[in-house]
Amino acid sequence: MKALLLEEKANVFEMKVGDVEKPSPKPGEILVKIKATACNPVDYQTGIRGNPNWVYPHVLGLDSAGVVEEVGEKVTNIQVGDRVVYHSDLTKKGGYAEYGVTTAHTVSVIPEGVSFEEAAALPCAGYTAYQALFHKMRASRGETIFVHAGAGGVGGFAIQLAKNAGLTVLTTASSMNHAYVKSLGADYAIDYQKEDFVEKALEITNGRGVDLVLDTVGRENAEKSLRALAFNGQIAFIAGAPDVNDAISFARPLSFHQVALGSVHQSGNIREQRKLSEIGNHMLSLLQEGKLNPLVEKIIAMEEVPAALAELATRKGKGKIVAKIS
Repeated sequence: MKALLLEEKANVFEMKVGDVEKPSPKPGEILVKIKATACNPVDYQTGIRGNPNWVYPHVLGLDSAGVVEEVGEKVTNIQVGDRVVYHSDLTKKGGYAEYGVTTAHTVSVIPEGVSFEEAAALPCAGYTAYQALFHKMRASRGETIFVHAGAGGVGGFAIQLAKNAGLTVLTTASSMNHAYVKSLGADYAIDYQKEDFVEKALEITNGRGVDLVLDTVGRENAEKSLRALAFNGQIAFIAGAPDVNDAISFARPLSFHQVALGSVHQSGNIREQRKLSEIGNHMLSLLQEGKLNPLVEKIIAMEEVPAALAELATRKGKGKIVAKIS
């Protein structure tokens, strides 16, 4: 089969299409003829670092959608011909290829009216946002949430999910993206380049602070965000933890949540792995109902993925880039 090949660690932006052996499903797995695979920051990040489980040439690409071509032994929930979307195990070969293998219990069936490209845009960013809001922080109607980097993938999905759930949403974005994040449902957009986001958050909440923070930026940003939290506030972080010990206080109790979506594949915890399918099912239904924007800004060919990953590495883009595979 044709695949985009990472010949060696750190060679991400020079990847070329070549031939590799078509995979076969093991018991509990399915073989998918891939139609679309999303580009994510984790692709270039892991590609640069490498992984001890990889055999080169490696194939990157975590979020794929396509048609089931073969099912392995003991698979009962998925059939040949089903249109599915899934989040891959990053220790194994991914979706920048004509075919991919994944575990049957982690996939979601794509409903009518949702394209392969729209479905592929969801998993890494969308599932992370969903897990942070509803599995970790238990976000509920009437609360106030501060979503950092609202123009990005995780931020863009988090804004929409929070708004659908009845929360008031604050977000950071450059001024050029304020109209965009407000179109997704943000109630307040703060220019992180010109304004102190803690001061603005306290001003907007009349000094009370926000109930929830989703930090997608980094440790320093997460640390600063603690000052914007209300009494009994919660923070979920995906790019670095704040100093938990220094922040613990009887007078101002806070809760901290680490979000690491992809590591569930190596956990051996089938119950938690099944949640990938459950999250996907819910988000696909929101897409089908027109209640969720898949954030697809650009659709490219597989050969264009290296350039797209280089674009993501600048951290200046918005939304999602998806590659058509076959």
